[in-house]
Amino acid sequence: MRYLLLASVALVWSGPAFAQQAQVDQTETAPSEKTSSGTTADALSDVIIVTATKKGYGENLQNVPVAVTAFGEAQLDAKFVQNLQSLSYDVPNVQLEGVGTAPGYANFTIRGLGINSTIPSIDPTVGVFTDGIYLGINAGVVLDNFDLEGIEVLRGPQGLLFGRNVTGGAVVMRTTRPDFNFRASTKASVETGLKKTVSAMVTGPIAEDVLAAKLAVYYSKDEGWFRNQFDQSSFGKSRDIIIRPALSVKGGDNFRMDLRYEHGDIDGDGAPVQSHAIFPRDTFGISIDFPGYYNATWNQAIAETNIDVGLGDGVITNIMGYRQFRSRAASDIDGTPQHFFNGYFNINQEQISDELRYSGKIGAVEVTTGLYYFAQDLAYAEQRDLLGGARILSGGGTQDQTTWGAFASADWHFSNTLTLNIGGRYSWERKAVRIAPLGANGCDVNTLRCATNFIDDESWKSFTPKLGLQWQPDNQTQIYGFYTRGFRSGGYNLRNTDPGVPPGPFDQETQDSFEIGAKKQFGRSRLNIASFYNQMKNLQREINLPGPLGVSQVIRNTADATITGFEAEGQFFIVPNLVLSGQVGYVHGKYRNIQFDISGDGVINDVDRDLKLPRLSPWTYGAGLTYDQTLGSAGTATARIDFTHRDSARFTDNNAGFLSPADMLDASLTYKTADQIWRFSVYGRNLLNEVTYGGDTPLPAAFGGPGASLSPLNKGRTIGGEVALSF
Repeated sequence: MRYLLLASVALVWSGPAFAQQAQVDQTETAPSEKTSSGTTADALSDVIIVTATKKGYGENLQNVPVAVTAFGEAQLDAKFVQNLQSLSYDVPNVQLEGVGTAPGYANFTIRGLGINSTIPSIDPTVGVFTDGIYLGINAGVVLDNFDLEGIEVLRGPQGLLFGRNVTGGAVVMRTTRPDFNFRASTKASVETGLKKTVSAMVTGPIAEDVLAAKLAVYYSKDEGWFRNQFDQSSFGKSRDIIIRPALSVKGGDNFRMDLRYEHGDIDGDGAPVQSHAIFPRDTFGISIDFPGYYNATWNQAIAETNIDVGLGDGVITNIMGYRQFRSRAASDIDGTPQHFFNGYFNINQEQISDELRYSGKIGAVEVTTGLYYFAQDLAYAEQRDLLGGARILSGGGTQDQTTWGAFASADWHFSNTLTLNIGGRYSWERKAVRIAPLGANGCDVNTLRCATNFIDDESWKSFTPKLGLQWQPDNQTQIYGFYTRGFRSGGYNLRNTDPGVPPGPFDQETQDSFEIGAKKQFGRSRLNIASFYNQMKNLQREINLPGPLGVSQVIRNTADATITGFEAEGQFFIVPNLVLSGQVGYVHGKYRNIQFDISGDGVINDVDRDLKLPRLSPWTYGAGLTYDQTLGSAGTATARIDFTHRDSARFTDNNAGFLSPADMLDASLTYKTADQIWRFSVYGRNLLNEVTYGGDTPLPAAFGGPGASLSPLNKGRTIGGEVALSF
């Protein structure tokens, strides 16, 4: 019934925020469209417009009092971004990693706040938003993407405008919209592992200034980057298909509705799991007797409407979204050539959301206010085949979730240089679950039917205030500071591996955050810095401990913590066609007020307090050079090289598992014809062939020997070539 009600509302208000509409209609919207000569250096110097402030227009990145890194279409092309993980090393204090136990799961970390879980009922610390809608679970996020207008990575809590589950930050993706001028483009690439990719997009008017359409399609086939030493076969195979049709309707200069649809279908191998009982950490060796599989399909529809109104020369925006995601996965969890631990996972998720907001300027006050609704139905089941099938266990359950929110934000301009930022958001959330603990015949993993014996529901309320001050002594300089609060949803554990421990509810995780920062433009160059102090309460942690079921996972509010740090990033034009970019970040975290035996030694003491926070890498830094050389009437050649570093981090809460430090070296060489129609590139990622993992969970010695672990590998060195055509 609620879905029918929202669908009716959507018929009235459906469509994207006109703020983004206005932004796209302005010449400074898409950096790649402003480029005069088409060089990469020109694209890097363009004004970068961000939409995450949810105003009736896009804002210049340098004028936004938030630590945010934004990539326009041209920058994404220059970096050969295939998915969000491609940017994992490019932003200070940010890790956009998949956990690896099954493909597609996002375990993103920003400023030391992240999760280690493939349990779909566990909410993230970094929210991911596509064309204005929140992706309700962490499955199906780290998948191939294309046809992007921009990506914005916001660091620090974003609860005022985005609600819950953004205590670490938010990642905002925008796909391209239909254009009322004809455009078409296509790309084809081949890279190491014989991954072949082709994509195409065509857009243009159907009725002049009234109706426009777009169709974008993507296909890739990966023959597998890894070599399975069990049978010498290629491993990591996948086949991806994504289709995106869209329509845009204009009603004069004051109305626009954008209707987007997306269908995706993926088939491939399971996770490339390495066991450290067999292979050293600095190798890409795998030897598994069970290749597993990964199948995922999703359908997504978004209706975004923007209407100009006279009140405050403002914009009314409504974004309604629907998404259904289904996946089936299986992996050789023990990572050995014997059948010790095979895992099977099945997810069926359906969500619907609607956000209605107004943005305008009344006197000296810019106001953004709105209402938000989100509902989600989730079903999950898993099966563990242990010790050659001698023991087969299954469990899972369902979760029904409803969230409401109301928010208001105001920028009060006291003068031309001083602005007060103030706002608040109230949220209410309810979750109802039916859970079957892991055991014999707990669930049918194929039908998602479970013999539930735990039935419960709980609701939570939260208020997210923000108070800040912004000083702009000139149009090239900004200094800002603010206080805000963030919340991560309370909830339940659908993977109840310990019948002696109830699966919930666990309480909300809260955050009080203080940040000061500065942004400075030097002609075409810019430098942005920020420092932060965060107090975390009731940290939610997934306690992973080896046990007779392979690994036991208990979700609890374990402790309070303090996280502090700083970051800086800049872009400097040494000469007009030579650009130096750089970034550095530092994070320090410390537990306080321990409430749970995190170390697993049976007592709460200094051992627990001295543990490192999971996924917190103290130092991240990097630098890159981009050089353009015009070739007269022949076109332009561009060379790019980037080096980035990330410190090691603990993976499990008891610090038994860890992630090694990594140095990433990427490079590319691109030739673009003078008419900018053709582009030819060769590129390399991870040229130092660094070994990195999605996770590192210790397993019992009975599952492979001393050092047994669940350590899914990421790809190493990748060399590729790409041809692109646009007109």
